[in-house]
Amino acid sequence: MESSSCCSSTAADPPQESFLQRTLERLPSTQSLKLTAEEAAPVAVVAIQRYLSEPTEGQQLDSYSYDVTITDGVWRAKCFLHPSLNHLVHRNTLRTGTDVSVRQCSFVYNERRLGHGYICIEKVESSAETSSLLPRINNPSSLPMLVKHGMERSVVLQSDVPLQVSRKHYLSLWNNDDPEGDMWISGSASPDPVLDVSKVTLLSSLESSFRVSWKPLPLLVKIIHKSRLRYYGKFGLKIDYPYQTYFEVADQSGTMSLVLWNELCPEYYLRMNVGAVLYLQNYTLKQSYSNRSRPQMDHHRMKIFTSVEICLNPRNPAADITVVSPKSVLPQWGLPEVSYHFTARSELEKISNGSACDVIGLVTFVGRVERVRSKGSKEKYWTYRWVHSVDGTSDRPFILELFSSSQPEIFNQICPMTYLVCTQMRVCQVEGSLPYLTSSCETEIFITGYHKGQPYVSDPRVKSFIQWTKTLKDNVVLQKTAVGGHYCYPPPPRRFSQSATDTSGQVPLVAASDLKRELESLQYREHKKLAIQGEIVAIRYTNYPKKVSNEPKNYSSDAHKDPADCLMSPSSDRGKANTRKRTNQFSKAVPSSLNCASNPSKRRLKYKNTKEREEQEEEESASAYEEVQHEQQECQDSPASSWESSSWSKQREEISEHLHHGGLHQDSVARRFTFDEKSALLRWSNLQPTRWTPPAAADAPPHTPCPGHYQLTILGINKQIAVDAAFLPVVRSDDPRAVGLSQDPHDNSMLSCLSSGFLCPLDSTAGDGELTPRESGSDRRNKSLLSSSPASPVECLALIFFFFFTFGWLLAEEILATARGLENTHVVCVLELCQLGGDKVEILIDKVYRVMDVTLD
Repeated sequence: MESSSCCSSTAADPPQESFLQRTLERLPSTQSLKLTAEEAAPVAVVAIQRYLSEPTEGQQLDSYSYDVTITDGVWRAKCFLHPSLNHLVHRNTLRTGTDVSVRQCSFVYNERRLGHGYICIEKVESSAETSSLLPRINNPSSLPMLVKHGMERSVVLQSDVPLQVSRKHYLSLWNNDDPEGDMWISGSASPDPVLDVSKVTLLSSLESSFRVSWKPLPLLVKIIHKSRLRYYGKFGLKIDYPYQTYFEVADQSGTMSLVLWNELCPEYYLRMNVGAVLYLQNYTLKQSYSNRSRPQMDHHRMKIFTSVEICLNPRNPAADITVVSPKSVLPQWGLPEVSYHFTARSELEKISNGSACDVIGLVTFVGRVERVRSKGSKEKYWTYRWVHSVDGTSDRPFILELFSSSQPEIFNQICPMTYLVCTQMRVCQVEGSLPYLTSSCETEIFITGYHKGQPYVSDPRVKSFIQWTKTLKDNVVLQKTAVGGHYCYPPPPRRFSQSATDTSGQVPLVAASDLKRELESLQYREHKKLAIQGEIVAIRYTNYPKKVSNEPKNYSSDAHKDPADCLMSPSSDRGKANTRKRTNQFSKAVPSSLNCASNPSKRRLKYKNTKEREEQEEEESASAYEEVQHEQQECQDSPASSWESSSWSKQREEISEHLHHGGLHQDSVARRFTFDEKSALLRWSNLQPTRWTPPAAADAPPHTPCPGHYQLTILGINKQIAVDAAFLPVVRSDDPRAVGLSQDPHDNSMLSCLSSGFLCPLDSTAGDGELTPRESGSDRRNKSLLSSSPASPVECLALIFFFFFTFGWLLAEEILATARGLENTHVVCVLELCQLGGDKVEILIDKVYRVMDVTLD
């Protein structure tokens, strides 16, 4: 059979050998093609796109379907992922930027439509963690799309629409709030038509016109608030574009809500921004929906009309919308200015719970993007991240819980050292902790690069903030920055409460037997907090985790794969190379007074050239590091590094299951932000992208050594199931988790550390926590070092490692010595769960309560 008779392309057929082309040629002769390992050449995953599934006969496995675009370096093919493999996407096991092997596939024709069919992937295996094909392809989208002969005119195969033709558009891969795909139109519209503003009506007249037969006159209004998108698609709903979004619009008479419906959302949502002026015709009125959230607008000092709302529909009647260009807006129209209510950090404690405010700050910490299941839904997720920002009015930062605001290009680019504006944030006052701010449906966020033209730029509070930032030094601020890692706020209350009547805000207490099901149900980056009763029966302290194998896994297998229980380490050679590089960089960064020339014995040492000197310093630094590391490993393996209850050895033999998930992962630990690593850090802390793009820098941030942490084994109260969980106490005041933590003194016993979450007192060597244009913490430390005998960079490095490991280990030993106080103690453990992708599941202990600290209502 000639290849030209089975597949074709809009471009000339590539001359190279193609696995995808050969596979498509074989498909017509079989119902389902099974490929051997030798036949299944690796292909790279270029894109994974999600959409609402079509109703099908029989049981529906999932509400959503996935199209997967793969390439063999010669062709691209957009394939349908069989629903039985959807769980691979849910866990981010099948993801963009990796190589896979297709082991079974079929060709599916659409029986109700001529000229449409697609490849269905039915079985797939991993080939490599990172793709070996994609680095050789400059632009995967430039490769021709593989199309079966006779289907060249299929628009579906060639465009940004789903393979299941009853669906017209894709959804964002990880939530339903973000616009996704080519259908979302941005930018300015065509030049304004001539507007007849002589016959416009005011908002104040619309309330009296409701339920009266009338012909709507044009409206001329300004947008003062904008909500995020709402997707309401579901099975059986025969609407192609089930979207809705609210705006608050104003004219000289007051404000009113406006609703944009269905396919008008992709056409206008990105163009209808706060401050834009609209000329509206063919709109309708309806009674306001009372149960939706509304922005707080008291600061606008305008009358608010709440009985009716304006509806813009795509038909019956088709609304006529004109987004007036700013240069065409005339002052005589009398439209009000957009007003803001910026609040300084120093004022936050005085604001009542639930109030709305706008804030501006300099970002110092950005947490990883996580997901949480929407209440009452098994498949709908919210995406969010935690952010710290400072504004110079307090030594404490704003703690911001930012949910997706339908602005993915901004949400995914938040990083330290950027100016962040958040509007319509809601105040959450927390007893015993610092207040924080959380997003509302009307929250919008803006970062450096997106402020130009926004109405708030002339606000006095904004101008004052900008003046303050000019007094800062980048190197001082950078020392106080962090990206990613585990973060959760607010800290658990002092007493654990369980109420049968009011479960709002209550951490669910689950049976140990239910914990396995909870862990298995987690999807990629899903965060969940729960509590279990039991007894802590074993504790181990470790600084360096074991290495784990990266053997390929068969993704189609139903066998349960235990997550990696430790932090993945780089290879030995790469680790040593990185060590030498870091130690050399450290040597160069030491002040001149600490350089070798400052030491009389070193001053006499001569080198032939600078390169020889640097190589010598690298070798000595690496040698010092490896020696201390070896000594630390010996300490780690000693019996003093662990504790077990006297009954655990016997109980271990009697339990029905032991859930080994409790290691610490690299994704659990925050990293310092640097501009050089910005691109890599953003990739690392964001969700897996829908489409693969070539990395601008390294594929992943530099390896970060795992900090000292404890691994605990918790035996369920009925002694049937045990679970491992990691405990990473806060040990430094510059840890983002230290902000808002109640730091009441305690005795550093194992139980008090588990109860408080920190070691007492916190190490404050990183500085005093204030962001002011003054001497940095490192400068003060350097001055302190200068007062003692000078030392070489190698000696300095060795001393740092010596103090860090030796005293850290001694303190860990002291804490472990008190673990015997946990023997036969009934406790409640609050656990933080997060699915980090693939087989990695994070289980961290947030707080441990004694039973006497539990309140029953």
